[in-house]
Amino acid sequence: MKAMSSSNSFTQRRFLMFSVVLIIALAWLSPAVMAKDLSPWMSNLHSFAGGGVGGICSVLVGHPLDLVKVRLQTAAASTKDDGKTPKRGTFGVLRDIVRKEGFGGLYRGVAAPLVAVAPIWAVSFWGFDTGDKIVRAMAGLAPGASLTIAQLCFAGGFSALPTALVMVPAERIKCLLQIQQQQQQGSKSVRQYNGFGDCAASLYRESGLAGLYKGTTLTLMRDIPGCMVYFGVYTVVKNALGPSPLSALIAGSLAGVSFWPVILPMDCLKSRYQTAPEGTYQNIGQVWSTLMDDVGPTGLFNGMGPAMIRAMPANAISFLGAELTKKALAGGV
Repeated sequence: MKAMSSSNSFTQRRFLMFSVVLIIALAWLSPAVMAKDLSPWMSNLHSFAGGGVGGICSVLVGHPLDLVKVRLQTAAASTKDDGKTPKRGTFGVLRDIVRKEGFGGLYRGVAAPLVAVAPIWAVSFWGFDTGDKIVRAMAGLAPGASLTIAQLCFAGGFSALPTALVMVPAERIKCLLQIQQQQQQGSKSVRQYNGFGDCAASLYRESGLAGLYKGTTLTLMRDIPGCMVYFGVYTVVKNALGPSPLSALIAGSLAGVSFWPVILPMDCLKSRYQTAPEGTYQNIGQVWSTLMDDVGPTGLFNGMGPAMIRAMPANAISFLGAELTKKALAGGV
């Protein structure tokens, strides 16, 4: 197990080093591959800022249902399906949270995504904009020309690489905080973490960067195909509808509901892996086999209800916020 842990730590360090070099290189290269002026830099900046604002909008609208999703995904990890215990659905979990924790409980763990969401979404939108520029430079396309589906998929998938630098530790902390109250009520134990900062510090003390970046591989396996679909659907629909706030809302909604069916199986595995005590799983295959033993293939889609309910409003308002921010920065508002 020590050898496995050492290998995972080494892999995560290599990923971190690669991502840092990649971001620095592309920040310098992406404007240069298009032109000698400052407009590509401004495009990157506008995408970065728009993504940050959009992400904050998404969290404020969608966090309660994200909390429900994580609790549904992780509940089966601590209890076997004996066929007798009634399964709680989306609204059952919502009622339990409000009854036991109050309405404030609906925003349990919100500090982690709020602290990280601006850089996560900013880097994601910047990554997509950079991937778009790379594709156009390689294909010799003008800035206004439409991309093919394959080109959109490349740009979308590319965005997941730099985003993982911020996404992995933020989601690791968020998931631990979200299930903490649930565990406390079952065992009547003292709360393990006192908020975002305490959780991050504890993970770093216990396992270093490897502890914060636990789940990196699963996050990339989830987000690369997910972002291909996410940005691809949004761009195709928005181009078809034309530039307007309504088209951003519709395209964002469709992007969100297209995204979750693609990523949910990996998201479920990631949630279980990131919230499990150290040593529970030695590799990704063991996470899969344990889930199959506990609840079967349907466990891969735990949390689908709240994820899909959340997807339309959260992503609609997110893309609208991003588009309005970019327009404002460009002097169009």
